[in-house]
Amino acid sequence: MNKIRLFSLAIAIAFSGINIHAGGLLTNTNQNIAFLRNPARDAAIGIDGIYTNPAGVAFLSEGWHLSINWQWAHQTRTINTAYGPLFSLNTTNPAPISSDGYAYRKFKGVADAPVIPSIQAAYNKGRWSFQGGIAVSGGGGKCEFDNGLGSFEGVVASIAQQLGMTGYSVNNFMRGKQYYFGFSLGAAYKVTDNLAVFGGARMLYGMAKYEGFVDNITLRGPLTMNQDVPATDVFRMLKEQYIAAGDMANAQRMGGLEEVTKGIYLDCDQKGIGIAPFIGVDYKIGKLNLAAKFDFKTRMRLKNTNHDQRFSTIANILVQSGSNTLLKYEDGNKVAEDSPALLTIGAQYEITDKWRIMAGYHHFFDVDTKQYYGSTLGDSQEVNIGTEYDITDKLQVSAGLQKTMYDMEDDFMSDISFNVSSYTFGFGAGIKVSPKVKINAAYFQTNYDTKNVTSNEGIVKNAYTRTNRVFGLGCDIDF
Repeated sequence: MNKIRLFSLAIAIAFSGINIHAGGLLTNTNQNIAFLRNPARDAAIGIDGIYTNPAGVAFLSEGWHLSINWQWAHQTRTINTAYGPLFSLNTTNPAPISSDGYAYRKFKGVADAPVIPSIQAAYNKGRWSFQGGIAVSGGGGKCEFDNGLGSFEGVVASIAQQLGMTGYSVNNFMRGKQYYFGFSLGAAYKVTDNLAVFGGARMLYGMAKYEGFVDNITLRGPLTMNQDVPATDVFRMLKEQYIAAGDMANAQRMGGLEEVTKGIYLDCDQKGIGIAPFIGVDYKIGKLNLAAKFDFKTRMRLKNTNHDQRFSTIANILVQSGSNTLLKYEDGNKVAEDSPALLTIGAQYEITDKWRIMAGYHHFFDVDTKQYYGSTLGDSQEVNIGTEYDITDKLQVSAGLQKTMYDMEDDFMSDISFNVSSYTFGFGAGIKVSPKVKINAAYFQTNYDTKNVTSNEGIVKNAYTRTNRVFGLGCDIDF
């Protein structure tokens, strides 16, 4: 019965690393509608530069500058999963076996964020620019898997096979949400008419909530007279058989699995605060503008508040079976979720008084961050290009492209938390409704690659992909 021990370990793994904040270590760079219109804003001069090019904000006119933004984002996360042919044993929803001998099932999560707000404000006086911003710097939505995840069902399918059963059923569900609210303050100074520098700090307030369950597990096969029987009853029967045989060690193990299969329920809140500096520089050479920014790593520790009374009992049972992964959600624990340092470099060139082109590069220092399960990934990189054109004095249009490249090891990928490389396009318009008021509107879409990962000596196959669509409206005011 050593194989039975794998069930408790697998259940723990199924709940380990639950991290549905926009996919892993992603930092939200879409903090203004100007970015949705054109992602290549790293060297642009505008009020949105409070995030993308803070030193360049010093070159705006004297007085107050305010930007108010609203975004609506719709994302999906899709994982096509197979645990060999085991999903075909599901008695309520069997998956067909493909020509390669695997039974694949599609698990799809939907994440909606109907309101993603941001505000940037600056006051320029003489050579100084005093700036502040509020935005959702990470996460920003809720992702819900109505039919749970493949790793959840795969656990039950595996134990059914290990017991020699011919069928199983399980009810599982997963929902997670995470928000990193960013609050920034800083000041830029024009050293010369062509050179400006910036220094400031950003505070991140992180909050998350995770809810999920695996319950109503049934097994069918020789041990149950080919009837659908609750898994708890099966383990109770095995426990009694071990007691009768005097094997108290295995009896105790079966008693633990009896308790586990009554249902695992996750209801955990996490909260934490981190502060880090960021700096910038902007230099103008005729019609060419160059800029760079560096955000230092933000150390984040999210403290758990767990609301389920049985959770600690289940976690301790799994610890006795050799796994402590579920302890990540124990009440009072502090979870490492650092936000990576970020270097951005950009250039903008004025072809004419009405037409501008721009390009940029982003480097996220993901490897240097500390996560609960350690860092097993490479740094992320982005490149972007864009253009902006003034059709009239009141109407401006822009568009741009961005390529995002992740360097993650296969071991870091799971159906609970994954990132895949992508390319993004955005376009939109700005309309001046008065000399001091400008309305921005934009559409922004990310197209993701599909990453295929095989694990457990070829038994488990996962194909990961996502979708992302954002619409935004904003208003820029000078006064």
